[in-house]
Amino acid sequence: MKNYEKYTTLYHVPQSECFDFMKKPQIENAPIWCSVDLRDGNQALVNPMTTAEKTEFFEYLVGLGFKEIEIGFPAASDTEYAFTRKLIEENLIPDDVTVQVLTQSREHIIEKTFQAVRGAKNVIVHVYNSTSVAQREQVFGKSKKDIEKIAVFGAQMLKQLTEKEKADYRFEYSPESFTGTEPEYALDVCNAVLDVWKPTKERKAVINLPVTVSHSMPHVYASQVEFMHKNLIFRDALVLSSHPHNDRGCGVADAEFALLAGADRIEGTLFGNGERTGNADIVTLALNMYSQGVDPKLDFSDLPTAVAVYEKLTSMKVPSRSPYGGKLVFTAFSGSHQDAIAKGFRYRKEKSPKYWDIPYLPIDPKDIGRDYEGDVIRINSQSGKGGVGYLLETKYGFCIPKAMREDCGYAVKRESDKFKRELSSDEVFGVFEKNYINIASPLALVSHSFEKADGITKVKLCLQNEGKSVTLEGSGNGQLDAAANALKKYLNKDFSTLMYNEHALDSGSGSRAAAYVAIADTDGKNPRFACGVDTDIMRASIKALLGAVNKL
Repeated sequence: MKNYEKYTTLYHVPQSECFDFMKKPQIENAPIWCSVDLRDGNQALVNPMTTAEKTEFFEYLVGLGFKEIEIGFPAASDTEYAFTRKLIEENLIPDDVTVQVLTQSREHIIEKTFQAVRGAKNVIVHVYNSTSVAQREQVFGKSKKDIEKIAVFGAQMLKQLTEKEKADYRFEYSPESFTGTEPEYALDVCNAVLDVWKPTKERKAVINLPVTVSHSMPHVYASQVEFMHKNLIFRDALVLSSHPHNDRGCGVADAEFALLAGADRIEGTLFGNGERTGNADIVTLALNMYSQGVDPKLDFSDLPTAVAVYEKLTSMKVPSRSPYGGKLVFTAFSGSHQDAIAKGFRYRKEKSPKYWDIPYLPIDPKDIGRDYEGDVIRINSQSGKGGVGYLLETKYGFCIPKAMREDCGYAVKRESDKFKRELSSDEVFGVFEKNYINIASPLALVSHSFEKADGITKVKLCLQNEGKSVTLEGSGNGQLDAAANALKKYLNKDFSTLMYNEHALDSGSGSRAAAYVAIADTDGKNPRFACGVDTDIMRASIKALLGAVNKL
């Protein structure tokens, strides 16, 4: 990276001090959302969408709750023009939805655009021209005054053609490459446009401030937005809009800072599709607000479907780690993360707190159509006792005692490490079943009976020892103690019982029970864990004891 000196700071910071946005801790209300998936997003695709695909996408966006949708650049191609006409002629635009069309500030393009939208009820005609230093000097070779004349010409044409059509179209102006434009000059151009339109509170105009190319950190863009917010004429008759691109990976941050700085509206796309590195990701923006208790006014309660629709229609992919929409964004493989999440769920179940605050999960995955079982806890060689225990409990009903979880976790980790891959939930259960449940070799239970006299419990155990029938007898201060003493006598080996737990696995008559036993050497070392499952709780307990003895 030797050539860094050929770059320089391109920040255009307003001369006046204006940083009120820094005093605001968060966004308190959802902005007006304008989806530009069908225009900005579509023009960035290797293979732009067909009319049928754009129609399907439009209807899906309406279903999500978008009230403003930029449907295209009708003068750009026959497909774009035909799509606009299809929506209008087939009455596919709901009465509460405004369609937006983009046009350069050039006469023949504006005229073609007005032909395309004829007959539509709610329309924003969006006109733009570039105002940046680089574009003025390198592309157009024009002065500031010349560039301002282009903007004013477009504004006048929009007004004249709208009056000619006897329509109520609203207008939007973008000083393209706003972030590369001196703020004071951008203000002059926008005010000149507004002086032509003279918007009213009943028929507001939109001034859109695009981060056409991102040059700065988000707070610099916010200062530019705040400057415009405080100095634009007709401010109470304006909708101040932000359209960030993502060159520096700051598209979402730019949009959020813009809202704090006075913007009312955000133009963006689902999952950030757009030219180069893309646009501001509306899914992320909306769900960031949602995570802070703000209603985003968009419905992403079935985000997996949104991902599927987006990927089908655009042939783009949502990365696995993309915020909220990615397949792995709620997934914990790390043992410590899994343990914290499992404890968080347990705490929430026991305490019922008002607000969501589970470790490592910024929002409840179920709120956006994800499930805990397949999305949150997944098991590989990096996982630990917490995740394994959580999965076995939530999917299979086995509440592994705390003392047993580490041993079980290591058994699963060894299996994952052996195959060098993630284990499915059924594979995890298979490891648990193989290593702990009803281990019946060499000793297997055939039958048992107890009797109690003078406070002493006596047991008779009928077992199979490698295929041979044996009968054991013993006594103790309880049933499990008596069975353990019978086994110690038969094996001529002493051991201590470290743990015993039990619980029901199913509900209703004929339900199964699970029992857990740990035994160890008399000094408490070398513990062996086992689980017994049976419809009879005592039989399950003896199976667990036998399983531990077999492992010992």
